Amino acid sequence: MKLFLGQGTQDAAPAYLNIGGAHAALICGKRGSGKSYTLGVLVEELLSGAADDIIPILIDPMGVYHTMVQGNTAQQESLFQWGLSAKGFPVRLLAPGQLSALYDPDVLSALEQRGVQVVPLELNPSDLSPDGWCDLFDVDINKPLGIALFRAAQRLQRQERPYIIPDLVQAVERDGKANDSSKEALLNRLEAARGWQIFSEGEYRPTPELFVPGAVNVLDLSRLEPGSRGLRNLTVSIIARNLFRARADARLREEFGLASPLPRVWMLIDEAHQFIPKGTATLAKDQLIRWAKEGRQPGLSLAVASQQPSAIDPEVLSQCDIILSHKLTSRDDVQALNSLSQDYMGGELRTFIRSLNRTGEAVMVNDEMETVQMLRIRPRRSAHGGSSLPPEEENALDLWQ
Repeated sequence: MKLFLGQGTQDAAPAYLNIGGAHAALICGKRGSGKSYTLGVLVEELLSGAADDIIPILIDPMGVYHTMVQGNTAQQESLFQWGLSAKGFPVRLLAPGQLSALYDPDVLSALEQRGVQVVPLELNPSDLSPDGWCDLFDVDINKPLGIALFRAAQRLQRQERPYIIPDLVQAVERDGKANDSSKEALLNRLEAARGWQIFSEGEYRPTPELFVPGAVNVLDLSRLEPGSRGLRNLTVSIIARNLFRARADARLREEFGLASPLPRVWMLIDEAHQFIPKGTATLAKDQLIRWAKEGRQPGLSLAVASQQPSAIDPEVLSQCDIILSHKLTSRDDVQALNSLSQDYMGGELRTFIRSLNRTGEAVMVNDEMETVQMLRIRPRRSAHGGSSLPPEEENALDLWQ
């Protein structure tokens, strides 16, 4: 599949990213260089090239990608010059928790009027492993509190049926081996978890059913608290774990020529350093590293975007076979990217990065094809919601205008 990303800076020839199978991609650049804009271009191309064969899931900590439902009318002239037209894409906005608690009624109404499908997302408590419950509450599995929690979750897991938090509460209360102080501490934590309103207490719904092909599946995490053990990381962890398992099962069916219930998945994460930070554990980190390392076989692609590539765990960076880097000026960030230099590049990556001058310019590395190219990213067909400048100031700096 060929993704049209822009034009070469030297010859103005169309610049395509040739992809087949699953990939791990890095999109980076300092603030205002076009990193989030480029992430949107990648999503547009994935939908245009394989709408029914790929499920794009966009992890949105900033709450800006719902604008993709609208056409980019602000750059219609530039789009015409590129042989493109403004176009909105179907957007399915998944919000963890109760919609009434997350959004103002007027905001919900405005989203729906624009054509955004807003879907409440509830996590299944039984999708969290016994280890996962201990990680969530930051309790040591080798100490009384962790032992009691692990034992209760494991007992419910062995029943091989979905359970909800009240079931876990009951399992803790009935544990004859746990002391009263441990029980009380766990019950307080579980009651707090119910108060987060992101765990389902109704019918079990498999995670893969939440996402659909042919639309931008935006997971809006902007209304949740950040942090290594916060609700953002918890949500991504559960979704990544369940999709990996579901795609592994689907891939096995495909190998026998059987119909697959789940298409290939691209998970694209903006502000990725929140989830896979260097030197720090998070609830989602292990699952995302697994996607980067083992995702090729089950057809799981991972794209991580950050203005601080030096803040992303090296285990993920080293697995990225596609790099799209805009301008970087921080020494640490340049060095982190330069460590990914390869012999076929004919020079170090930092040399290419230093030659970038304007918003929208990038260096593209395709390790599978062993190519390096300097390019101008094409204008977005859908509306961009990540600008930090007023339109008139952004246009003055924008090479597409």
